[in-house]
Amino acid sequence: MSAKTTNLIKEIKNPRVRMAPSPTGYFHIGSARTALFNYLVAKKYNGKFILRIEDTDKERSKPEYEADILDSLKWLGLLWDEGVEVGGSYGPYRQSERLDVYEKYLRELVEKGLAYYCFCSPEELEAKKEEMMSRGEVPRYDGHCRNLTEEEVKKKMNDKNPFVIRLKMPEKIITVFDLIRGKVDFDTKLIGDFIIAKDFRSPLYNFSVVIDDHEMQITHVIRGEEHLSNTPKQIALYEALNWTPPIFAHLPLILNPDRSKMSKRFGDVALKDFRKKGYLPEAIVNFLVYLGWHPKEKAGEPINEILTLNEIIEQFDFFRIQKGGAVFNIEKLNWINTEHIKTMPIDELTSHAMPYLKEKFGDALLNDIEFVKKIVELHRTRIKTLAELPEMTSYFFVLPDYDAELLRWQDMSEEEVKNNLDFIYNLLSDLDNQLFTRQQLEAIILPEAEKRGRGKILWPLRVALSGQKNSAGPFEIMEIIGKNETLKRLATAIKKLKENQNNA
Repeated sequence: MSAKTTNLIKEIKNPRVRMAPSPTGYFHIGSARTALFNYLVAKKYNGKFILRIEDTDKERSKPEYEADILDSLKWLGLLWDEGVEVGGSYGPYRQSERLDVYEKYLRELVEKGLAYYCFCSPEELEAKKEEMMSRGEVPRYDGHCRNLTEEEVKKKMNDKNPFVIRLKMPEKIITVFDLIRGKVDFDTKLIGDFIIAKDFRSPLYNFSVVIDDHEMQITHVIRGEEHLSNTPKQIALYEALNWTPPIFAHLPLILNPDRSKMSKRFGDVALKDFRKKGYLPEAIVNFLVYLGWHPKEKAGEPINEILTLNEIIEQFDFFRIQKGGAVFNIEKLNWINTEHIKTMPIDELTSHAMPYLKEKFGDALLNDIEFVKKIVELHRTRIKTLAELPEMTSYFFVLPDYDAELLRWQDMSEEEVKNNLDFIYNLLSDLDNQLFTRQQLEAIILPEAEKRGRGKILWPLRVALSGQKNSAGPFEIMEIIGKNETLKRLATAIKKLKENQNNA
């Protein structure tokens, strides 16, 4: 990184950064990482985080995609200081509401001769592209319409010939001092005069983003490396409008495990898919920050990789963002998620778990929140994601039907199983409700299990309580469901055994 680049951030105070997604699809994991790094820069350096919606693509932009963007950022905890829904001094913050602003600057560039009308048809452009490629040249616009006379332009306009607006690209080397990548040079001869608008009310990305960033006083543009090639075009527009460009920083690519560019196969999917799979927002944030950044190591101290958003902000150092691509490792995400599940306060964890439980069980079975908390607490060390919770805990809410044969431990007879369950039923019937705790239940039942055989007592007891081959332990289950439900389930098991004997 150059000395000039290093000095830039040290001289910046109160940066204004932005996240500017297009509502043309569901908010994806790459956009979430970009939003996170912008948010961290704003919070670490006492700045402002702005949310702008780039919805000038009328065909593909949809309200449900915008709603998903806003909901995803809120879910992650990346709340914006200014922008859509929040307001601010530089609105409106949807590009579709800023067409008058774009038209003003487009007309200014055309009137000053810095941009021009291009009437070349798509067929003509394609033919020129193929010709250049056949000569081994980088395809670019050849400037055919650049020097049309005023009369020629007027005639074509009167004839209603379709047109676009192109910027007159100066022939020069444009140098970008990127905060992450360092000094990068671009030869504008390889770019040519590019299109900035389809007409005065239809600006394209590279034009509208420059206008918005200038008007909203954005100081730092932090985005993915795939946008690096747009930077010289945008700087050329800044220069044409006689404006000072912001400082650019391009985050490293997210890579597949085989180090190829990330694709949908390995995780370039909508954030809502990760939510549906049961990942915590805290875990997603924690995981994303390591895709291109790492905290400073302290001598003799192990790195604590499990961090809350506030802890990340505290440790964040912009200059520890790396240049090289970051591998999307789903195993690492799973590990981070399990660690957050283990340590999150139970009230918060239960709140996150409720949507998954409600989807399976509805509201009626979840009205006792303390009951639900106990179930979540018992299983927090047994799950990787919250989506596993409903299936794993279903027997707490509804005892499944099961075959009486499942109650049998190894070579036990049905009569022996029934006698043991009868014994436990009678033992627990006399137990005071206040003493129906795991510790007390273990103190009463375990000595008998040692006499009769642990498997012969504990296996049928656990199956009677859960109706499943695999479940939590019987003492934990009894403590949570309580005395009445425990006796009810034991009675059901005994009845099953009796019916089996009568049908034999």
